[in-house]
Amino acid sequence: MKDYWVWCGSVMKGEDERYHMFASRWPKVFPFHPGWGMASEIVRASSDTPEGPYNFEEVVLPARGAGYWDGRSTHNPVIQKCGDTYILFYTGITYPYPDFDLSKVLHHHSLEWLAARASKRIGIATSKSIYGPWERKERPILDVRPGYFDDFFTSNPAPCMHSDGSCLLVYKTRTYQKPPYQMEENMFSDMKLGVAWAEHYTKPFVRLTNQPLFSEKEGILEDPLIWQTSSGYAMIAKDWAGTYTKEVGAVAYANSTDGIHWNIAEDTCAFSREICWEDGVTRTMGNMDRPFLLFDKEEATHLFVATNDGAEAGFKTMTHSWNACIPLK
Repeated sequence: MKDYWVWCGSVMKGEDERYHMFASRWPKVFPFHPGWGMASEIVRASSDTPEGPYNFEEVVLPARGAGYWDGRSTHNPVIQKCGDTYILFYTGITYPYPDFDLSKVLHHHSLEWLAARASKRIGIATSKSIYGPWERKERPILDVRPGYFDDFFTSNPAPCMHSDGSCLLVYKTRTYQKPPYQMEENMFSDMKLGVAWAEHYTKPFVRLTNQPLFSEKEGILEDPLIWQTSSGYAMIAKDWAGTYTKEVGAVAYANSTDGIHWNIAEDTCAFSREICWEDGVTRTMGNMDRPFLLFDKEEATHLFVATNDGAEAGFKTMTHSWNACIPLK
C-alpha cells in the first residue's frame, strides 16, 4: 500500500465465498521496526481468488486510546472460525504518552519502544460476519506471568481452533532478566515460545507448561503457525538464527502429539527465503515471516508470507513490504 508498511497476512473465505485477508499496516513515516509497535492497525482486504490481488476494504481494529490494553497499536492478526463466529486473534499494544519523537524510536532500546513493547498482550475480537462489526474484549486473553519465562509480554498468537470451540494457542514471549543490568539490551532474554489451552475460546486460557517449548540453547523460533493433523499438531516457524535450517530466516517444521512436546524433523526446512517468480527468476528475499496456510478442508492449498525487498536478512535495507501468496502443488 502506498505510504504504508504491510505485514502479517491471514486469509479466510467469507460467507460471500470471497477471500478476505486480515493484515497489519502502519505509516511509512515510521521506520519499519519498531514502527509496527507504535502505530500498527489491522485492516481487511478482499479478492475473488486466494492469489489476489487483494483490494483494501477497511480498517478493522484502529487505535482507540491509551487507556485500552490494545489502544495504540494492533498487530499479528490471525483469522479463525468456530461455528458461525469469526475469531480474530491479534496482539494489542498501548503506551502512556500521547506523542513521541520519531528519532527516539529508531533504535531497539529506546525508552518509548521499551514501554510499548512491555505492554504487548494477545487478545481476540469476534464477529458473526467477515465484514464485522468486531467486538473487542476489555482484557487480553493471555497476560504475562510474573516469575515465569513469559513475564515480559505475550504476542504473535498461533491458534488452532477445534470444532467444539476449544483452542490450543502457541505464543511468543521473552523473560525479564534479573538486575543489575550491564546494558539495556540485557533487560530481557531472547525470544521463546509458550503454549496455552482453553476449553472454549471464550473461557480463560491456561498455560500447559512452565517452561518454553524449545530451550534457548536449541535455537530461536518466531512467528509460529500451528494446525491439527491426524497424529496431533504441526508447526512451522521462523528460524531466527538458522540453528535448525542452516539458513538465517528460513522456516522450520516441527510436529507434536499433544501440543506440548515438539519434535524438530531432521530435514526441518519447510521453505527458505527464496521465491521463484513468474518470469522464472529466483530471488532471496529479505524476510519470509508470519507464515500462514490456507486450507481447503484438510488440504493446505496456499502459503502466505510477509516479505520485503531487502538485500539481506532483516529490515535494515528494505524499502517496501507486502504479503505474498504462493500456491502449493
